[in-house]
Amino acid sequence: MAPALVETPRSNVSFANKGIADYKEAYIGGPAAYKQEAEVGGTAKQPPARYPNYLPTWDPEEKYPPLQPFVHKEHGKDADPTFPHLLENAKVTNLTSNIGAEIHGVELSKLTDKGKDELALFVAQKKVVVFRNQGFADLPIQDALNFGGYFGRHHIHPTSGAPKGFPAVHLVHRGAEDTTARDFFEERTNSVTWHSDVTYEQQPPGTTFLYLLDGPVAGGDTLFASQTEAYRRLSPEFRKRLHGLKAIHSAIEQADNSKNRGGVVRREPVTSIHPIVRTHPGTGEKALFVNPQFTRRIVGYKREESDFLLKFLFDHIAKGQDFQARVKWAPGTVVVWDNRVTAHSALLDWDDGQRRHLARITPQAERPEETPFEGK
Repeated sequence: MAPALVETPRSNVSFANKGIADYKEAYIGGPAAYKQEAEVGGTAKQPPARYPNYLPTWDPEEKYPPLQPFVHKEHGKDADPTFPHLLENAKVTNLTSNIGAEIHGVELSKLTDKGKDELALFVAQKKVVVFRNQGFADLPIQDALNFGGYFGRHHIHPTSGAPKGFPAVHLVHRGAEDTTARDFFEERTNSVTWHSDVTYEQQPPGTTFLYLLDGPVAGGDTLFASQTEAYRRLSPEFRKRLHGLKAIHSAIEQADNSKNRGGVVRREPVTSIHPIVRTHPGTGEKALFVNPQFTRRIVGYKREESDFLLKFLFDHIAKGQDFQARVKWAPGTVVVWDNRVTAHSALLDWDDGQRRHLARITPQAERPEETPFEGK
């Protein structure tokens, strides 16, 4: 297996964090696979990167202290629910009947604060919203960060590459002529990696932005699942049983994976305990809050009991094609989703060496909380 695709053996994880889920990360190349010459100058088959200012860097000397708690402001609570400042000139098309929308006619970077408040609420309601024909990638990086910072404190990812001088930008990058997807499928039957971003943090992300810089002509789509609809599909008695349960979310596997592929660990890995069902502060909706990338074990359950229940929940989310949407990337696309009520997975379904390069701005939100069970 190529260095960029090394996975962390479960035996390296402390017993308290072991569980049914295994960490895998197929869609990011990492420093071992990165070739600066091919990215800046192109190759015989692939053009240079369209946005060289966004090319990833990994500084092993760059270290950050543990994250400290902060008070998050939920801007969706201040929004006009008729969305006059967001959708006045917009054409909105639902992606499915219960998750997702695509919007034309809105320039994100020009939204007023009232428009941003409405964006937070609209995204919480729709779960994932696709904006086309945006100039977001052409903004100075600091301007893009200033926009995203309205929605919460920026998260600095502990292991990913970032543009030089801008550690708060998380880069999803597979470079030109990187064909290690073929190696990955020597060991795996698929590349689906359902997760919500960095749920191991005490205050995981909320309204999140991902925008395309370069992408293959076909392939590299992103799947999204509604964790609220996944919750609602369960029987009332089963939902009632889930309430009050908490699970361990771990960053250890991601950090070890980065080390094993020659990457960086900017901050010591942490574990956090979060409720299995969380309530969104802006909509009041309840959602499942587990994912196979980071959720390791249910607190108070024996190993076999925890594995059994988590496997059911992971399978329930993964098999719920009737509450999932698939987003196809195109130049000028910005996807905004709410990490508190969705799960997502990139797809590694091309192996011809075309570059896939995206940037994520990841504002953190409140610590997950669960409101009392009310039969719904």
